[in-house]
Parts: sequence; C-alpha cells; structure tokens
Amino acid sequence: MNRRQFFKTTGGASILACSGMSSLLIDMHAFQEKANLSKVEALFYKKHPDREIECVLCPRFCKLGDKERGYCGVRENIGGTYYTLVYGKACSIHVDPIEKKPLFHFLPKSQALSIATAGCNVNCKFCQNWEISQVRPEQIHHIDFPPDSVVKSAKKNNCPVIAYTYSEPIVFYEYMVDTSKEARKKGIKNVVITGGHINPEPLEKLIEVVDSIKIDLKAFSQKFYTNYVRGELQPVLEAIKIVATSNVWLEIVYLVIPTLNDSTKEIRKMCKWILREVGPDIPLHFSRFHPMYLMKNLPPTPISTLIKVRDIALEEGIHYVYIGNVPGHMAENTFCPNCKKIVIERRGYQIQKNNLKDGRCKYCNHIIPGVWT
Repeated sequence: MNRRQFFKTTGGASILACSGMSSLLIDMHAFQEKANLSKVEALFYKKHPDREIECVLCPRFCKLGDKERGYCGVRENIGGTYYTLVYGKACSIHVDPIEKKPLFHFLPKSQALSIATAGCNVNCKFCQNWEISQVRPEQIHHIDFPPDSVVKSAKKNNCPVIAYTYSEPIVFYEYMVDTSKEARKKGIKNVVITGGHINPEPLEKLIEVVDSIKIDLKAFSQKFYTNYVRGELQPVLEAIKIVATSNVWLEIVYLVIPTLNDSTKEIRKMCKWILREVGPDIPLHFSRFHPMYLMKNLPPTPISTLIKVRDIALEEGIHYVYIGNVPGHMAENTFCPNCKKIVIERRGYQIQKNNLKDGRCKYCNHIIPGVWT
C-alpha cells in the first residue's frame, strides 16, 4: 500500500484498520511512509582490523566485512561500524489480545499494541509469519514508527502492553529496548515474543526493561534445530533458564509437529528438564501445527497427540499445561493445581470467567503464579 492508497483507505482520518482487529488509533504525523532504511549503530558487536566486525547479539556470531549483512538481513557493516537498518521501521502493527501471544498468566483480557520489523535470525521451515521474517527490509512495505510514536499509539488505543512479536524481536533489539524504556515512563508494560536465540549478555540487558518473555521452544533435539530451524538448541535452553531466574514473567510454547518433534520420549525428556531447571509453575503451551511456508507436506497435529503430550507434562509435575490453536478445548483453561477447579475460563482468545482473587484461586485460596494486575 502506498501513501496515497493509505490515506484513501482511512479517509484521511487517524485510523489504521487492522485486519480482523478493531480500528487502531494512530498519529498520522508519525506514520509517514519511508522508503529508506535506518542507520542506527547496533549494540553488541566487536570491531576488528580492516573494517571487519563480529556480531555478538545472537549465537551465530556473524563475522562480516565492509558492506556485508548478518544472517538476519537487517544489520549491516558500513565502513567498520555495525548498523541496524530497521530501527523504527515497523512493517506490522496490530492491536491483539494478550492471550493471542499466547500469554495466559499475564494481565488477562489486556490489549497489546503489537509491532514487528522485517527479519529473523533463524529460518523455521514452518514459520507462520515468513512474509515478514524471511525477507530483507527493503523487500517489504514499512512505515516510520519511532519509540515515542509507539508509546503514544499504545496510550491512544488504551493498550497497557506493547508486544514485540510476529517476526523475531531479537533482530530489532535496539528499537525494542528504546521503546520499552519509553513505555515504562508512561506505565506501559512490555512483552517479548521470541525464539530465544540470543546470547546471555544482551538477554540480561533486555530483562532490565521488559516485563514478560514468551519463548518458543521449537523442539528438544539439536537435530530438529539443525534441519528445520537452522539454529542452536542450547542457547535457547540457556535463555529459558536466565529468564526463569529473573523477575520477568516467562511462558514457553512448543509447536507440536507430527512425526518431527512429537515423540513421547522427547516430550517427556523436555518436561523433566523444565521441571528441573525452571520449576513446575512456568506455563507450558502445546500448540497445534498447521501446514504452511516450506512445510505443507504434513497434516495438522491430531488433537489426540496434543492431549497425549499434555498428559505427559502433567504426569511429570508441570502445573499449568495448555493446548493452543484448538479453540474451545478444555485445556485452554487455567486449572488450580490444588483444588482442580477452573480459575480462568477461556474460549479462543476470549476470557469467559476469571475466578482469581488477588492472584489466588477464589475456591481454595491457592496462589496462582503470574502477573495479574
């Protein structure tokens, strides 16, 4: 959509219509279409002789000569200085329910202003947002949306949360961090929806300015990460442990893909690891796979498989285990691990009933871990 079409669609008013969403109030002065990319110096890289650099943001440790880009495609060495090309260049902006992320123990029923730029530091063959994650920034329409404009739009749209999501927020790290700092000044919380493919130091710095992180654990084997993600498993496990020991709320999502990462042995091994390393109270979401991107040869995950892996997690002692992408399933609900009653009833992304009182089950007074207010 070009600028003329944009204004025609909105009638010149301060509304950007989001597909399937309620209208999004925006500041038209902030939303001027930009063909150019940003040139903001990146964080977390090392300079080497002959204008070479080494990126230390993620486990790829890209070593780049002058005019070369990292694997993510959105960070470039220009004359021996590393720059992010997507700072403030949003290619996707929506207002979503927080449950869509999914975050089930973080401000239920909240609306999150969700933003993304182009780029990713892995290449999942099953990516549902491949149109923006697997392209370079000049290949996709984006608009100028600097941190202060993001925060203003969140306030205008009554969004208590800003979510960094859709593609991979790690690749727009500087933009995310600066926006989070601005948001905190206005009392707005920040959530990160990520694959967790990040090095410890930048993750620890990120934790200082955000409130919740949801990590997609793609599988529990390096073979899967090598063949279908083009990434590393161990750094993701380290990221999960780092977040779990911080004050930032953590939830884990595991997309169950038939024949590839759904073996009961692998699932049980993963659940034992979660219980040992992060404890029983971190919510674990098993999501249903649907064929897309480069993986259209497999069927959707059978619901029976999702039930089976959820039962394994519960057997191992994980307290809050959910089934995702199956609207109306009873495993969308939050059950009190003490009295077994439903404390939050959901259908899809909608909250039907909330039986929490001050973060406790209203039936037995058991503490339900999460961020509720």
